[in-house]
Amino acid sequence: MNSTSAGIMLCRLEIARNHASFAGHFPRFPVLPGAVLLDEALAVITRDRGIELIHWRLASAKFLDVVRPGDELTLEHDAPANGSIRFRIRVANRAVASGVLSAAAEDDSAWRPKS
Repeated sequence: MNSTSAGIMLCRLEIARNHASFAGHFPRFPVLPGAVLLDEALAVITRDRGIELIHWRLASAKFLDVVRPGDELTLEHDAPANGSIRFRIRVANRAVASGVLSAAAEDDSAWRPKS
């Protein structure tokens, strides 16, 4: 992971070329499902920022372009003064996904197991 003076964290996002999700997600034109991309990005963000996802909610996510086997992904994330965490995923100069995490409200029942 690299960090910039503006508090932006930048790192490679590693998705194995032979990841199982490529096999069934369009056999002749394999692309990484957005859910897998998001899961991998959130794992890195939680590690880099030392947060627990139970205290956060996904405020927005946009999948802008496909990720193909062997694509070299870069994840950039920052925490602006408003308390959110913004992230962007790129393949070279091509944006493939972006999103925002917001702090979950203390009484947000969506984050608690249903009885």
